[in-house]
Amino acid sequence: MKEKKLKDLGEIAETIRQLATPGMTPKALVEAVRERHPEASKKEIARAAFLSVILSAEFSPEDKQALHDLAMVTRDDDTA
Repeated sequence: MKEKKLKDLGEIAETIRQLATPGMTPKALVEAVRERHPEASKKEIARAAFLSVILSAEFSPEDKQALHDLAMVTRDDDTA
């Protein structure tokens, strides 16, 4: 069960990394991620965004801010 959740989180993180662009609003990124992962909660998307920040900070510094913004905006939001 836990392995599946980690796999799902990794897939969402990869999607976030692919979709995130500088200047993209967190709301727009959440909507784009939900198009590919409609079952994902905002909490899962926020966790995946933090994972993306950690994994891509070295390789894509220009995407780091958009990913960080998404993670911060959604981390305490319990809706959806």
